[in-house]
Amino acid sequence: RAPLPVAVLCGLGVGLICGVINGLILTKCRIPAFIVTLGTSSAFVGVARALTNLEAVPVTNETFNNIFGSGNLWVIPTLFLWTILITVIGQYVYTKTTFGRSTLAVGGNESAARYSGIDVDKIKFWAMVICAVAASCAGILYTGRMHGARYTYGENDSMNIIAAVVIGGTSFSGGKGTVIGTLIGSLVIGMLNNGLLLLGLSVNEQMIARGLVIVLAVSLSLREKISD
Repeated sequence: RAPLPVAVLCGLGVGLICGVINGLILTKCRIPAFIVTLGTSSAFVGVARALTNLEAVPVTNETFNNIFGSGNLWVIPTLFLWTILITVIGQYVYTKTTFGRSTLAVGGNESAARYSGIDVDKIKFWAMVICAVAASCAGILYTGRMHGARYTYGENDSMNIIAAVVIGGTSFSGGKGTVIGTLIGSLVIGMLNNGLLLLGLSVNEQMIARGLVIVLAVSLSLREKISD
């Protein structure tokens, strides 16, 4: 058993390594980012399946579970506090730093960003690294909440994430979006999922409803982009 700080750093380190791999493939092989992450995610899941032998890994460290998932600070859930912290950090980086503004520029018009002196490959590389580390943070929070780790955690979240981001105002074609908007979009998707459950819909019907919401959200985003 590893000490708690070492375990957390190892989890973040795995995310960092995965992000570096994705960033190198993206910038050196010139493969679209969506295809890169789609392919490597399958490979990473395969590695996780092999390492765990398809079994869940229980976490019995109550300190870890309380800090990263099921605990409370007074009456405030720790997951809520982590959400606020990550949102504040993301909003600051996105709006107050050169990297954040450069990321927005690259997403909006890569050629224009390059001509304006932005190192596009560097921005893409570090964007992939940050995304992977953020994903590892989500994995740590999943582990704390579920009191264990399993390679299947989060595997069905991709569509919900895409819908939340688009509903939050991020353009599917890039160049527009906010961290606060994404947070609001995630709350909308959460309420939608809860509403579908309260309506007593079957799993199949819930999947159909979520799919329609995603198609509608992306369609509105693309329509707005064309009108601009």
